[in-house]
Amino acid sequence: MVLDKNPEWVIDNNLTSIKNEFEKNIPSILLCSDPFHKAEFLNRLINCIEYQIVFVDMDLLYTGYVESGMIKKNDNVIIFHPDKTNWKKELSNIITKISKERTLVVIDSFNGVYNMFDDLESIRFINSCIMFLSSFGRETNSSVIVTGMARKKEEKWIISPGGKQIIKSSKTGVYFLKKIEKNLIITTENNISGKSKLFKIE
Repeated sequence: MVLDKNPEWVIDNNLTSIKNEFEKNIPSILLCSDPFHKAEFLNRLINCIEYQIVFVDMDLLYTGYVESGMIKKNDNVIIFHPDKTNWKKELSNIITKISKERTLVVIDSFNGVYNMFDDLESIRFINSCIMFLSSFGRETNSSVIVTGMARKKEEKWIISPGGKQIIKSSKTGVYFLKKIEKNLIITTENNISGKSKLFKIE
């Protein structure tokens, strides 16, 4: 995944454009190499969403910020902490919510999922769950965002094999998050024409 050298720039301080991107591409995969930049972006996104938000916190970073008071938990946010024993039950609860009303589902992150489910069969199951959620989400104009920690190697982002299975879907959006000075920058993966978009959040 090589990034376009001349992307289209979009100033998006109110996150309207990036929210539209996430609504068009379900699920949306958000890759980042710094967990703090990821948490900052997710907090800004959550603060500009007025409808229901389901936050599936697999690595407990967001929960840690909330419990410490560094991030204020909004009334429209429901946090889930699934584990191996209750994943199916929690998934059922999330599906119920997303099938009834518009919802933003954040699964944070792939890395936490892979740490919990270390065998390939379980990872495939989780990927199927995410695609299942996304299918319900399209019916209620919802969004499903899955974050993942990744690293750049020779101009390419290296992620785990399970993540690549989801990214191959034609309905999936892939985005790369970084911070330059005080600005959050989100770049889209190149589309068929070879052009990508770059969203700048000041």
